[in-house]
Amino acid sequence: MKATWNGATIAESDDTVLVEGNHYFPISSLNRDVVTFSNHKTTCPWKGSANYYSLLVNGELNTDAAWYYADPKPEAEMVRDRVAFWKDVKVTAS
Repeated sequence: MKATWNGATIAESDDTVLVEGNHYFPISSLNRDVVTFSNHKTTCPWKGSANYYSLLVNGELNTDAAWYYADPKPEAEMVRDRVAFWKDVKVTAS
């Protein structure tokens, strides 16, 4: 699977986990050159507290476009050390 936005590859891996329609990529597959800090957080009732990254590509910012669970609840252990995307990030078969 491949995640792209604004002409850049954000992440690419053959090892994704599909949860609630979202492909969770290994955090190690994330293109760190386009990731920036976000202090945004949300809570999922069954996965736990989500942290976010923003994306900066070709001078354009996509705020809070990636999320991850640093310490997921036990029933969501499959998303540990993984990141998922939204906000116009396209996830396609690579």
